[in-house]
Amino acid sequence: MEQPVLFWAPSIALSGMAFYTGDRFAAWKGSLFLGGLVGTQLQRVVLNQRGLPIRRETLLGELKQRIREVRQGSDGLLYLLTDEAFGSLLRLEPVEEDR
Repeated sequence: MEQPVLFWAPSIALSGMAFYTGDRFAAWKGSLFLGGLVGTQLQRVVLNQRGLPIRRETLLGELKQRIREVRQGSDGLLYLLTDEAFGSLLRLEPVEEDR
């Protein structure tokens, strides 16, 4: 049996996945985004040129919401759907930095 190239232990109950191809988050282009139900977080997985994971980053853990679905919109932004009792549709936008 072949081992998985990526896993979480303990499981964060992955739910929803998007491969980011947009330009709105230039540094995130080519990353995988995965929702977590138990982990109540968004995971960003950075892939190398061969498509293998090289780094993980936890995002939005402070929201404490179960992320059910992750999608990239035609506008290049990321959209998340939570499944709490009062679930939400969240839109992630880049922050403009002061120059």
